[in-house]
Amino acid sequence: MHRRTIRTGLTLTGLLALTVGLAPALAADTVSWEMPIAFSSSLPGLGMPAKYVSDRVAAMSDGAMQLNVHQPGDLVSPFKILGAVDSGKVAAGYTWLGYERQRIPAAPLFSGVPFGPKPWAFMAWYYQGPGHRLLQEVIANKGYNVHAELCGIVGPETAGWYSHPINSLEDYKGLKIRFGGLGGDVLRKLGADVSTIPASQLIEAIKSGRIQATEFSLPVIDRIIGLDKALKHNLFPGWHQPFAAQYLLVNDDRWRQLSDPQRAMLETVCTAATSRALAQSEYKEGKTLEAFRKEGVDIRTIPVSVLKQLKSVTEDILAREADQDADFKRVYASQRAFQKQYDSWERLGYLPPQLDEE
Repeated sequence: MHRRTIRTGLTLTGLLALTVGLAPALAADTVSWEMPIAFSSSLPGLGMPAKYVSDRVAAMSDGAMQLNVHQPGDLVSPFKILGAVDSGKVAAGYTWLGYERQRIPAAPLFSGVPFGPKPWAFMAWYYQGPGHRLLQEVIANKGYNVHAELCGIVGPETAGWYSHPINSLEDYKGLKIRFGGLGGDVLRKLGADVSTIPASQLIEAIKSGRIQATEFSLPVIDRIIGLDKALKHNLFPGWHQPFAAQYLLVNDDRWRQLSDPQRAMLETVCTAATSRALAQSEYKEGKTLEAFRKEGVDIRTIPVSVLKQLKSVTEDILAREADQDADFKRVYASQRAFQKQYDSWERLGYLPPQLDEE
């Protein structure tokens, strides 16, 4: 009864005063950030999660928080998103951290590790283990004013598209190939001429002869950008990137200015985006491979003996990187320790692929 008296006794003048008093607080909580992304928002698992995050944050905040998506190159080059976020040119960005390995040598360990963990194992290490904390430390140790949230993950890429069949490691000698991340270092050691080219330039690079082969992403994404039309020899499995992780990067000053509920919302939406990205990227792969076969794509698997050779070279590359950078060494050691104890569960808990062999 007392509460009712207070409410009904509020005069129009008092109500207006209360509304005016609340306005600055509401305005202070309103956030509108520009967010360049590294991959087109039309690409399943790679770019679509950025749009999902933007839409869900706007809906959950009733429009009080806006992450305005900018397609690759419209505002910032896909290769320069970290720097733009660090400088404050933009408040946030969505990218693959492997692009930053020259500035942050340990970045590939958070992006896609050759012969590394499967997506769900990486998520276990990142969320339940020290992964998230280590990433913040690695970024800060290199002097960047950036907070990072895992915000998307997809499964293995193909091992590349080629103008001719690849039957042994000898076939990589002199091969002009676009190959990203640490896997590119492995192929360089095998004698390949390795370059990094944006997705938008791949088809032209193949037609011009600038490259004879390339990897980019999952079969469904490779088909969207037309790699199955440009090259007809497709190799599996994607040893160089068993997972690919994307991150929401936020200028750390802007991150700290957010309220606790706003930070919690971004963390929660990014976790949801990560699981949805994996589901989205896995959903159409079987149908995509069927389409490749109907189109006459030569799909081949790398023999186990060759995979073992590639793994040996990879281990040399990873050891070299660990010797050159303390952060790389620390993160790599953590991942190896987790994988060692996880291997027994992976072998015992999951059905072997040989069960389906005819």
